[in-house]
Amino acid sequence: MATAPRFWRENPSRYNLVGIRCNSCGRYFFPRRAICPICHRKSVGKIEEVKLKGTGKIFSFTEVHDTLEELVLQKPYVVAMVEFDEGPKVTGQVIDCEASELQIGTPVRVTMRKLSEEGPSGIIHYGYKFVPVKEKAP
Repeated sequence: MATAPRFWRENPSRYNLVGIRCNSCGRYFFPRRAICPICHRKSVGKIEEVKLKGTGKIFSFTEVHDTLEELVLQKPYVVAMVEFDEGPKVTGQVIDCEASELQIGTPVRVTMRKLSEEGPSGIIHYGYKFVPVKEKAP
């Protein structure tokens, strides 16, 4: 029996930000893994799947000016390392803003967007990107 490709097996975690919490050390990780990279064997049987909130702050970022052919219409664009509220750091594109509007510590949230398409009638791949959290007016 053939196994589904990894891309399809990981869709639930990719579209829902499913990570893990190690109940041995209490740390969160994304993407999911079978064993805690901190506790190692102590974590066996103590891993819990969790859906991350998808909110955090920019830990580091850069503006990309030279890119792959399929991203040429998006340039320049911002890529950031975001530290989720639960602790894991994840890299992703920051959209709906200019690089000049961002700084270390800017709050962001996850949004699901189209990443690519396999031809005009092919499969559309979705994934996460980040958008700045606009402060609410008092």
